[in-house]
Amino acid sequence: MKFSGSQSSYGVTTDRSNGKSYIFSAVICFILLIVTVSVMTFMSEYQKTEAMVLPSFEEAIDSGRYKDALVIYREVQDKIVSADPEDADKHVEDARLLEEMEKKVSEKTTVICNKVRTDRYVPSQKDVEFLNEMQELSSSIVSEWLNHLCEEFLLGTIEKPDMIFVFDQMTPISNFAATAAPLLKEIDHIETATGDVRTAEEYFNNEKYIDSVQTYKSVIEKNEGFVKSYSSKRLDEIKKIMYEPMIGDAEKMLDTYKFYSAEELLSDLAEIFPDDNRISNDLMRATSSTSQTAEYKGSVEVICLRSLIADKDTAFSEKYLGSKNDLHLTGDEFSSILEQLYEKNYCLVDAEGLAGLANETFLVEQNLTLPVGKKPLIIVLENLCYSAADYKTGTCRRLVLNNKGEVCGEYKNAEGENIVSRTAEAIGILDSFVEEHPDFTYDGAKGVITVSGHESCFGYVVDKDQIDDRTTALTNAGFPKDSTMTFSDSEISSNCETVRKIAQTLSSTGWKFASSTYGYINAKKSDMETIKADSEKWFKQIGSLLEPVHMICYPNGDYIFGTDPRAVYLKSKGIRIFFGIGTKPYYTYGDNYLYYDRIMLSPKAFENNDYSRLFDVSKVKDPARNTRNNE
Repeated sequence: MKFSGSQSSYGVTTDRSNGKSYIFSAVICFILLIVTVSVMTFMSEYQKTEAMVLPSFEEAIDSGRYKDALVIYREVQDKIVSADPEDADKHVEDARLLEEMEKKVSEKTTVICNKVRTDRYVPSQKDVEFLNEMQELSSSIVSEWLNHLCEEFLLGTIEKPDMIFVFDQMTPISNFAATAAPLLKEIDHIETATGDVRTAEEYFNNEKYIDSVQTYKSVIEKNEGFVKSYSSKRLDEIKKIMYEPMIGDAEKMLDTYKFYSAEELLSDLAEIFPDDNRISNDLMRATSSTSQTAEYKGSVEVICLRSLIADKDTAFSEKYLGSKNDLHLTGDEFSSILEQLYEKNYCLVDAEGLAGLANETFLVEQNLTLPVGKKPLIIVLENLCYSAADYKTGTCRRLVLNNKGEVCGEYKNAEGENIVSRTAEAIGILDSFVEEHPDFTYDGAKGVITVSGHESCFGYVVDKDQIDDRTTALTNAGFPKDSTMTFSDSEISSNCETVRKIAQTLSSTGWKFASSTYGYINAKKSDMETIKADSEKWFKQIGSLLEPVHMICYPNGDYIFGTDPRAVYLKSKGIRIFFGIGTKPYYTYGDNYLYYDRIMLSPKAFENNDYSRLFDVSKVKDPARNTRNNE
């Protein structure tokens, strides 16, 4: 019998080819083992070598063998530089070693440099050898240090004699001569530019970026060398820092109708960033909303009104009809007055626009600038504290912010429902009118809101001191304290935050604030102690929630003469603008103050005064007032 393969003594058939494959596999495994052992041996030796690099470098530095240290450094550096970029991850350890060696040299170099500067240290021969022989390692550090010293000299944080001493020590060291010698020649020139550079930096620190840029541009035009190089670098840095904040400021101005300020700012920015489309588009938006202006010299109208009647059904019903309604305008009456004022070319101006308040000890008289053909107007909204005593007149009970962040009035209608409306109060009506007629305001000015404080602020109890007054006022008005009004610490804290948010919104949209005294007192008949006590309470409880306040509206026009010691005290508290009451436009300057007469607007006042220069009273009266005649 024939078999295709061979047969063993046990009768088992075998394949010769299997034996050959076993031998081949064994050879391959043996070769791989040898290679693996060789690689591991090589890696072990390599790691030992790597581990010795840094100690060897440090030992060479410490023993003064600086050339040997530099050779070690350059070998590692060459290995990294010559490596294939794709193998960069294989040289992480080499890069770390390089960094450690540079750190060692930097620390030693910095110690020497600091001693030269602070201790007037003359480098020893060993120091000079180190600084010289470490070549590119030490020279890069010292070069940066010398340039930084020149920057400090420009900015005034190192004196000239100290600079001269430092350069006298460093210039003879050949490794630094190429850097130190040219800078040494420039020290006198640098000194002449320090004044302008420091001025530019002062502008920058005060966020007067335009002035800083303009000053640095002037420095660049007048200088060469180090001063020009430094100023150019700072100019680029400042431009990057200022861009977003300044553009943001300009666009906020545009959104709040401060077109003239926006135009001025954007014009300056256009010179700094001439190819910027965002700036050019914003500038076009500003210029399309401005017109020719001129300095204005003449009378300034100041009109004043109380909170508006929001709910006519309540105000003019038989149940609540009373003489108090004759002190308040309705929303329609106020709107009619605004329309007529606009037709007569009146324009809202900032009440502080006639007074420079930068210096606390004296007030600077300033003339107004207005669009040609416009007449200045200041509107004062009197005492928006929202006393419970006025609830029955149909006025608002407080100010609130709606879901758009707009300031609105909140009132309770005849059916007992709480209503929030932008047109319930003069603030929202005036804001809306300006939105429709942007030229009714010069540079975003709105009006002055005055508040007292004995009961609330904007309708909110903001201090425990007000609780008794609020409770009493509610009781006297026939409105028992609401069970939800706990007047707890947490509620009062929440009220304070609400008032701050409302005040911030008003301030950002052109409104200013004034005191009506804390207790709405007769200031003229009050002695010094009363004025002091009242003012302290107002500033602590109310003024602290508002923007810095520089104005006071004396209740009922009972003003104090500006030279009176009581008025001097008020000026010491920052009050620089006083409002009394009159029937004609009038303002005057005194010793560190500005005084205005304000003209009261109310149905009762309309009966006894001539307002024809402002509006036609016959076109103002709300038909709802006829209710009184029909009852």
